Amino acid sequence: MADNYLEKQYEQYRERKAEWERRQKSGAGHAHGQTSKKSLQASPAHAADRSNGKRVFITGGADGIGRGLVQSFCQDGHRVAFCDTDCMKGEQTARECGAVFMQADVADAEALEACMNRLFEEWGDIDILINNAGIGGFVSITDSEVADFDRVLSVNLRPVFVTSRALARHRRKQAAPNTYGRIINIASTRYLMSEPGTEAYSASKGGIYSLTHALALSLSEFRITVNSVAPGWIMTKDYDTLRPEDHEQHPSRRVGKPGDIARVCLFLCHEENDFINGENLTVDGGMTKKMIYVE
Repeated sequence: MADNYLEKQYEQYRERKAEWERRQKSGAGHAHGQTSKKSLQASPAHAADRSNGKRVFITGGADGIGRGLVQSFCQDGHRVAFCDTDCMKGEQTARECGAVFMQADVADAEALEACMNRLFEEWGDIDILINNAGIGGFVSITDSEVADFDRVLSVNLRPVFVTSRALARHRRKQAAPNTYGRIINIASTRYLMSEPGTEAYSASKGGIYSLTHALALSLSEFRITVNSVAPGWIMTKDYDTLRPEDHEQHPSRRVGKPGDIARVCLFLCHEENDFINGENLTVDGGMTKKMIYVE
């Protein structure tokens, strides 16, 4: 009975949404402006109708999975801003997707908070926060340095805490509470499986896995759900260069693409999916379910 009730409620929601979209087609406007420090409006060339969209901030959005996230959320009608260290790729992604780019190193906590404060000032709030920025840093443990280990954690793990805390502090000061909020942290299947030389990276992703469920409880009072997504092999460029055996080793019979991760994030951000909280969703084509022994 419960399942049938939910299905009916969801169908009614879809009907209401479809009707609203039909009414909006004739008179909906588009976002205009420049991608600059003076304005946080998206480039007009590709700006979608954001009249019913959310305010989205993504870290590490210039390239790879991050770019896929920026593109998908812009195409879905959301207002998107992202930060990255790569100014050239960042400006290109912003221009092509209709997003706002801010140059910042997430390892610099003050610079990262400054990005969010700028959004709070001009947008009023952030509805969706996606912590995506990350580096690899794979190196033999005998050749690694403590500074190398710290650097990986400062880019991959610490910003998840910094951005989440900033959003919580902002929400606490609001006179009129925002009843919607999503934080999605991009982890990795290496949070539970490893190869030699991945100590720093695996530790950072394991930290994201644990930090996610802790944040889910701490941010509950602000109506913010917190989940993580653990990608497996996601090929961000030159997909055609993959070998048949690269695809065939996956139970899904293909290597992943950035869109696979973006679609999961969009799903988690649906308003009716607030009952998914504190979870980690593995998106790896089934690879972590294989038992592999060398014969």
